[in-house]
Amino acid sequence: MCATPLRVTVWNEYVHEQNSPAVAKVYPHGIHRVIADGLSERMGANVTVKTATLGEADHGLPPSTLAETDVLVWWGHAAHEDVADEVVDGVVERVLNGMGLIVLHSAHASKVFRRLMGTGCMLRWREAGELERLWTVQPSHPITEGLTDEYFELPETEMYGEYFDIPAPEELIFISWFAGGEVFRSGCTFRRGSGKIFYFRPGHETHPIYYDENVRTVLANSVKWAAPSGAPYFGQPRNITEPLQKLDHS
Repeated sequence: MCATPLRVTVWNEYVHEQNSPAVAKVYPHGIHRVIADGLSERMGANVTVKTATLGEADHGLPPSTLAETDVLVWWGHAAHEDVADEVVDGVVERVLNGMGLIVLHSAHASKVFRRLMGTGCMLRWREAGELERLWTVQPSHPITEGLTDEYFELPETEMYGEYFDIPAPEELIFISWFAGGEVFRSGCTFRRGSGKIFYFRPGHETHPIYYDENVRTVLANSVKWAAPSGAPYFGQPRNITEPLQKLDHS
């Protein structure tokens, strides 16, 4: 583990929980609070966790907060287009410069993820409360540490199915199968600039998925995996005119 605690910010729209009694019953204090509590329980003194929501000033993500965030966890669904472009710009810049990003469930359609992927990031979906079986296809990956079986199941969830319009993942960690027959690339890693990104599919708001022990294990592992490496980002414009070695014009 790191010598100093990882600084994690869990971002959530916090819209469904305030507008839907069914969602509020599952997540009375917000999805962000359940995710944050799960990270704190799993990681203890190795992490400090704060939360941010859409309705706060700067959506809870002013430059000062982003500058003090090592890993940002992002959950969104109903209000993707309400996220200000300048906040998206700030998140993308921080990812390029090394901040880790965990993108959850319907945040596949967030402005942040679409910008970083460069594609529409859309997919098939169905709300039928069906079984999901998540197969581990990279059992030696740090994100799967502590999972004891080849797969784990979520008894009731929303279906996401292929085709998932994303670039080819750098690593495919999980593949989901659903009772209705579809499959989905449900755990994918990417790198953009110096930052690491993990997309993790489970998390529909009307199901208690973020209380699931296996899901909590994956989230804690992914936060550790996405921690900044300290590598510099060389993608900024630079004006270098002097050659490193003397040029011979003879």
